[in-house]
Amino acid sequence: MLKKSFLITILLFSTIVYGQNPLSNSPQNNNILISNFMRLSAQQLSDTGDYYYHKNSYDTAMVAYSLITNSSAKSTDPEQQIRIINAFNKMGVIHINMCDYRSAYKYLIDALRICEKYNATSEQVKINNNLGHIYFLFKKFDIAKLYASKALSLCTDSISIAVILNNLGGLEIENRIMDSAFYFLDKSLQISKRHNVNNLFSTLNNIAAFYGAQALYDSAFYYCHLALDEARKHNRIEKEARYLSSLSMFFFETNLLDSARFYINLSNSIAEKNNFLGIMANNYLNMSKIEESKGNIKMAFEYYKKYATLKDSIFSSDILGDINQLQRLYEISKTNEQIELLMVEQQMKERTIYYQRIIWFITLSVLLLASIGLLIIYLQKRNLNMAYKILFEKNLEIIEFQKESSEMYRTINKKSAFSDNKQHELLDRILILMEDVPIICDTEFSIDKLAELVQSNQNYVSQAINNILKKNFRSLLNSYRIQEAQRLFSEPDATKYTIESVALRVGFKSPKTFREAFKEITGITPNFYLKSLQ
Repeated sequence: MLKKSFLITILLFSTIVYGQNPLSNSPQNNNILISNFMRLSAQQLSDTGDYYYHKNSYDTAMVAYSLITNSSAKSTDPEQQIRIINAFNKMGVIHINMCDYRSAYKYLIDALRICEKYNATSEQVKINNNLGHIYFLFKKFDIAKLYASKALSLCTDSISIAVILNNLGGLEIENRIMDSAFYFLDKSLQISKRHNVNNLFSTLNNIAAFYGAQALYDSAFYYCHLALDEARKHNRIEKEARYLSSLSMFFFETNLLDSARFYINLSNSIAEKNNFLGIMANNYLNMSKIEESKGNIKMAFEYYKKYATLKDSIFSSDILGDINQLQRLYEISKTNEQIELLMVEQQMKERTIYYQRIIWFITLSVLLLASIGLLIIYLQKRNLNMAYKILFEKNLEIIEFQKESSEMYRTINKKSAFSDNKQHELLDRILILMEDVPIICDTEFSIDKLAELVQSNQNYVSQAINNILKKNFRSLLNSYRIQEAQRLFSEPDATKYTIESVALRVGFKSPKTFREAFKEITGITPNFYLKSLQ
């Protein structure tokens, strides 16, 4: 936001520029205004220009915008690029409102060039829309529609879409394509109401024009009054003057000539006060028609002369020719840029071909080295597979040995006489139960459950396992579970199992715990074991 002291200074000197105090407008005062503006930052200048732009103080706004456009835009400062583009665009709009269409077109083309240079796509929407508006004022509706359609294709935000749809609706009214006009205007109205678009008054005015073109004057009067209220609510003086003129012509079409004269005079008083030349020209033509209808031929002729004078100065063929010339120069410059770009691309292609040859040579060398590397890897893998096979066979021997040891222990246990016969009897019952796969593979199976099933208690069960087998209950249980897992892995249709599913099937709650137990008991991981089987 502007500092308070700067804002006071701006307000003071803007009154000097507009002659709203006893001081006269002089070059010295303008220099002071520019000097004070030059103290502001780029963002403050932009805010200042926008402030006076919305206040319809176009001269002061132009000073701020000119200072922005005279600054340089850096490729590393996108915010300044946008400020310069917006300044050129606003200066173009100001000159459209001042009916200086040559300058307006030049500023807008300058804005478009910067957009293309820095790829500012979103900003091109407003610029193309404003270029189309210039051609609309010259009644070149086909060209205007091309610009509006291009702007619509670049649109991403709802507000801009509503504005451009409204413009397309207005163009279709001029072309007497009423179905398309209604479609565009209805869409614009829906979006404007949904997103609270400030440009709602323009859509309402075009809807009024739509109904007026079909002689549905009740609806035309209704929407024109709505548009007028919206314009006054947003302090859009130029729009108020334009809509009063439209309202006057609706009265004229319904043969209410006194009301038509009243509203056209209201419109023209605003236009003359604010120097809205385009509206004044249109009003003089309409005033001529009204006076002619009332039989005041002399007065009608005087108004028509004023209209002709303004029209020749604002909408002359020379001005349109200059605009078309600017357009051609812009297109030529774009073509030259494309030619330069093609030349650069050709140079890049030649360099690319040179580097491609080098890359091909390097690639062939790399492929040769890679082939040698793959051969080495193949030989190593073959040796590794042989090692897997040997290790797998040894693992099978270990499993068989474990089984034989278990059987041998049971036989010895039956034949041997120990000092504590009860411990050995308990262990026999434990080992017989441990052979029951569904019981031990239950994830909830515990030493308490084991003690209950062998009709003993936890302490006796633990002592029997520890004293005789020299291991704890968990190790004993894991050995039986892993043995069952190995059996599952060895089945012909073992491919239907995953490591996780086997872990759960043999009673492990976690695949991680299963892998650790498997490696601890067998000396290899489940993955390695499966590879060995394969």
